[in-house]
Amino acid sequence: MKIETVVVIGAGVMGSGIAAQIANAGKKVLLLDIIPDGADNRNILAETAIQKLIKVKPAALMHKRNAKLITAGNLEDNLADLAHIDWIIEVIIERLDLKQELYKKIDAVRKHGSIVSSNTSTLPLTDLTAGLSEQFANDFLITHFFNPPRYMRLLEIVVGEKTRPAAVDTLRDFCDHQLGKGVVICNDTPGFIANRIGAFWMQTAMLEAFRLGLTVEEADALCGRPMGIPKTGVFGLLDLVGIDIMPHVMNSMTQSLPKNDPFQEQAVIPKLVHKMISDGYTGRKGKGGFYRINKAQGAKIKESINLSDGEYAPSKKALLASLAPHIVKDLQKLVSFDDKGGEFAWSVLSKTLSYSAQLIPEIGDNIDAIDRAMKLGYNWKYGPFELIDKIGADWFIDKLVSEQQSVPPLLLLAQNKHFYKVEDGQRQRLDIKGIYQPIQRDEGILLLADIKLANRPIKKNASASLWDIGDGVLCLEFHSKMNAIDPDILAMIDTAVKIIPNNYKTLVLYNEGENFSVGANIGLALFAANVAAWPQIEAMVRSGQDTYKALKHAPFPVVGAPAGMALGGGCESLLHCDAIQAHAESYIGLVEVGVGLIPAWGGSKEMLSRWMANPKRAKGPMPAISKAFEIISTATVSTSAAEAQNYLFINEADSITMNKERLLFDAKDKALSLVNGYSPKEEIQLALPGATARTALNLAATSFVQSGKATEYDGTIADQLAMVLSGGETDISELQSEDDLYSLERKAFMALIKKDNTLNRVQHMLEAGKPLRN
Repeated sequence: MKIETVVVIGAGVMGSGIAAQIANAGKKVLLLDIIPDGADNRNILAETAIQKLIKVKPAALMHKRNAKLITAGNLEDNLADLAHIDWIIEVIIERLDLKQELYKKIDAVRKHGSIVSSNTSTLPLTDLTAGLSEQFANDFLITHFFNPPRYMRLLEIVVGEKTRPAAVDTLRDFCDHQLGKGVVICNDTPGFIANRIGAFWMQTAMLEAFRLGLTVEEADALCGRPMGIPKTGVFGLLDLVGIDIMPHVMNSMTQSLPKNDPFQEQAVIPKLVHKMISDGYTGRKGKGGFYRINKAQGAKIKESINLSDGEYAPSKKALLASLAPHIVKDLQKLVSFDDKGGEFAWSVLSKTLSYSAQLIPEIGDNIDAIDRAMKLGYNWKYGPFELIDKIGADWFIDKLVSEQQSVPPLLLLAQNKHFYKVEDGQRQRLDIKGIYQPIQRDEGILLLADIKLANRPIKKNASASLWDIGDGVLCLEFHSKMNAIDPDILAMIDTAVKIIPNNYKTLVLYNEGENFSVGANIGLALFAANVAAWPQIEAMVRSGQDTYKALKHAPFPVVGAPAGMALGGGCESLLHCDAIQAHAESYIGLVEVGVGLIPAWGGSKEMLSRWMANPKRAKGPMPAISKAFEIISTATVSTSAAEAQNYLFINEADSITMNKERLLFDAKDKALSLVNGYSPKEEIQLALPGATARTALNLAATSFVQSGKATEYDGTIADQLAMVLSGGETDISELQSEDDLYSLERKAFMALIKKDNTLNRVQHMLEAGKPLRN
């Protein structure tokens, strides 16, 4: 059975968010809720939820048009519609009696073989299905989404003893391919995997910070990047999820867990936290939390609470000796460092990692699945067993023993070895019998990380590598800082263009960094500008243009495969590809105006030519010129790959992959599909109006300056951009070649980088610690 129709019952924040992600997959979804007493509009709850989805930030919908795929209804008038639904998702209040009452109604009308699931995070599956029909139990499971459903990749699926395997396979495949989820199968235990470990970690870190007298900044600095955890740390995360949630989570866990479970000892809410909740300091959704923004003096001042007396004061950078760079780079050094920071790090990690090992096989018997759940559900860089490997299993065990702490049996199995190892180019994991098992990837998943275990790059320099990913396909990987485009990356593109024709079939631009590329490294140009090395700067611009032009007109197909941010020079690399296979969460844009420049590696030219070739544009050159001017001059960045198609950063014929782990496989497949009969792109020629178009564009920019919406220097930048897009000193009777347009880009770029305002903008970004990329 394939899932084509879905209903979500419960139009709250979570239910509507799940409905939005299903709509993002291009599927029609029915969103139902109760009819409020006295309501004139019987669908008011679901309709209101849909309207909120359109406006909420960060956006739940990848494109506003996706809202049209969600139909509002109610549980009385639309209950019979469930007879035509493939997957029914229940997302109502966490009360067993209400859920079971709803399930009986669902079971009476649903079609044979439809799948029913609950998004519960607290109630056992056995309780949910107790007393219901055998067939209902066969078709029932738990699908635990994480909030917000669009952005959090983890989906925990809990399977009952009676759940039919076909239902599990169908749902797992749909959520993987269509919803982009990393699916982890869990046992039916309290908190499942991620929240069982994650809640224990948060609670432990909070209590240890109180006990040791740390500031919230110190605790977050230690609990953040040194441990491979997002920089929010623990207190920032508690503010984000809501401090008032903590007592409810602790109550649920203590009631459902055995009295001898270590979680019981940690389930203590400090008096200060109770007071914060009662005073409305519940985190970001309230007056503030462990951090707050004080606007009392007319300025926004970030403050943090003193855990000892509950008073707020301006936040200060953590300056513990244990936070020295050479210490935090080595986790073993950090947890053994002799100050309160080291004591805190050891206490938190020793308790959390020991607890995680103790939970095997209760919550699951696959350490890789558990590590994956923490990485996808809590955005940890490393899972608990990967962290033990980083510290050293033997060292970890010895320290536990020296402190007379118990050592979980699974941890003892890792003595004199690691939880993970690489054998014959394949990663393996330790199982619960102490035997290494190969980590298998699902069909259709191809990761560069796996390829690197068994192969060496074809070519490599400091910023980029070329990898053979099979079937005659090369992958060009960026690995500079933030994947910023620099001369080494340009050189590797040139290398690929030279070696592929006689040795390979096609090229994919792809990497597994957090972002595809944040742009060109404009800092290099700044250093040259400070010594007025203008010929060198112009040579850098020309080098980028020549490289991207060679990429665009290469005698083989090139596919760009972005994920995350693809900005400035990174966006320009994509604009010169034959096709794009983008991850759904791709944020693409030309942002050069932010540093006082214009796109000069062909970005302005390519946006202009795409809008000129757009069959939907109005007649004449000005609509296309105006659209390209608007997008570039406002530094427009798409909020998704689907929205990027609106701006023609990627074309309508390009493809989108929902699951990031499947992106390289899909990009490789697309690249191979273009090989047979491939012909290099012909050079573009455009008829542009020249001075008249430049004047018209400048009039629009001037109105923004005069209204105070733009600065005078923004007007200067706009004028140079207008010069490029209008064709410079030409008229409509002349054709502008690609080289003509590249020349105009260089001319505009050089005119702007010589301006003090541009240098001051870049220098200000440098002093503020912002990345010098465009």
